[in-house]
Amino acid sequence: MAWKDAKFGTIANIIIIVASYYAYSNYKFNTMVKTETAQILQNLNIENTNTVLEKEILHLPEIIQKWMLNSGVVGKENINSVRLQQKGKMKTKPNSKWLNFTAEQCFNVKEPAFIWSTKVDVMPMLKMVGRDKLINGKGNMLIKLAGIIPIVNEGENEKINSATMLRYLAEIVWFPSAALNNYIYWEAIDKLTVKATLTINEKSVTGVFKFSDVGEVQSFEAKRYYGAGEHATLQTWYIKIREFKDFNGYKIPSKSDVLWKLKEGDFNWLYLEITKLNYNTLELKNHFNI
Repeated sequence: MAWKDAKFGTIANIIIIVASYYAYSNYKFNTMVKTETAQILQNLNIENTNTVLEKEILHLPEIIQKWMLNSGVVGKENINSVRLQQKGKMKTKPNSKWLNFTAEQCFNVKEPAFIWSTKVDVMPMLKMVGRDKLINGKGNMLIKLAGIIPIVNEGENEKINSATMLRYLAEIVWFPSAALNNYIYWEAIDKLTVKATLTINEKSVTGVFKFSDVGEVQSFEAKRYYGAGEHATLQTWYIKIREFKDFNGYKIPSKSDVLWKLKEGDFNWLYLEITKLNYNTLELKNHFNI
């Protein structure tokens, strides 16, 4: 065997090893997401779901009642679980380029929890994967380059718990009957503005929803931790609703902008679109390949 033959054989072996590890990392990530998704749904009963009656919304602030009616909650079954798919683009820093992403998310609405998994196009042939979760009031964020190299793995501290709970609170606009659950307390600020407080295991977070005259959600705003670890600071987190769409008889926000209002200016970091959505299903779907 010539030296050049040995060299090319070694290169081929390295490529095979890298590709195999890449595939294994993909499998391991997807298995983790499926396992965690099954965990948050395991005790959920979707067979005997009560229909929401108009009398059940009368204790809520008037604009929340309009929201319930406008979004189609009254007369339909309570939403106990949600599965959805998303697409959009994001920035990791104010000066970075836009990156396309796709994502899947599953919610338990009875006992507030979610699993969100995403695949981000960093560059041709290179992906970044991420998973955010909220279970029992505790949050966790995991980000890996190519599913192999850890970038962020942060969880179960007060900052990430608070930030993840706020995310759940903001995202109830996709399953509006959640507003009827006892874990959310509503307080009118004015005719079109309402403060919402989410409480899980005696820990609470608060945000402000704004509505149109007819009860369409316009925005959500809260003080949320920006950054990671001990350097995370409270900043204004703002979501602007851009478009609505009918999913399974519910009128919900389908396109949104998410930004941070920083002292140096607004950092618009996420454009988000809901592409598919199903309520009250426990079916586990295939997750994205890295």
